[in-house]
Amino acid sequence: MTVPAFFIPQKLQPQLEKAKLVAYNGEADDIELMFNPTEITFSRTVTWQKHRGNRGESLLPKVNFSGVEPYQFTLKQLLFDTYETKESVMKYINIIKQGVEPIDQLKDERPPVYIFTWKDEYFYCVMNSLSYTLTMFLTDGTPVRAMVDISLEEVDPNHVTNDKPPAPTGSNRQQDARI
Repeated sequence: MTVPAFFIPQKLQPQLEKAKLVAYNGEADDIELMFNPTEITFSRTVTWQKHRGNRGESLLPKVNFSGVEPYQFTLKQLLFDTYETKESVMKYINIIKQGVEPIDQLKDERPPVYIFTWKDEYFYCVMNSLSYTLTMFLTDGTPVRAMVDISLEEVDPNHVTNDKPPAPTGSNRQQDARI
C-alpha cells in the first residue's frame, strides 16, 4: 500500500533568524538587518602602563596591568535593497542613523544603547561610527540599495550616562578654548 504524498510530512525548513540591534528600554527604533552579516569582527585591547625609568636586566621597561577596554565589533558591508518594492532605501538608513544621533526625549541627550542579538544576545553596545554608501538608484533618483558599515562598542547598560565635561566659565573660558 502506498501512502498519498499529502500524508508524508515535509521537512521543516529552519526559520531564518535575523540579526538585530534592539534598542535598550525602547530608546529608539530597533534595527533589523535586511540580510545577515557574512562576518563580524571582534577586537579588545588590554592596557599596560610602562615605567620608562624602571627597567629590568633586559633593559625593557617594567609594565603594570592597567585594565581592559570594552569589546569593539564591526558589522561590514550590510546590504539594504529595496529595488523590488521601488521604495527609498532611506527608510532603513534613517532608522540606522538614530544610532549616532542624540535621543531628544532623554535628559542626557546621548545616542541610544542597543542589544546586538542574533539568536543569542551578544552585547549591550553603542554605535561608535556609521558609514553608508548609496549604490543603486531608480531613474527618478530614488536610492534603492545601500551598503552599510557599523562600528559598535560594548557597554554596561547600568552605567550609561552623559559625562560631558562642564562648560568653561569665567576666567577659565579663554584658557580652556586654547587647549
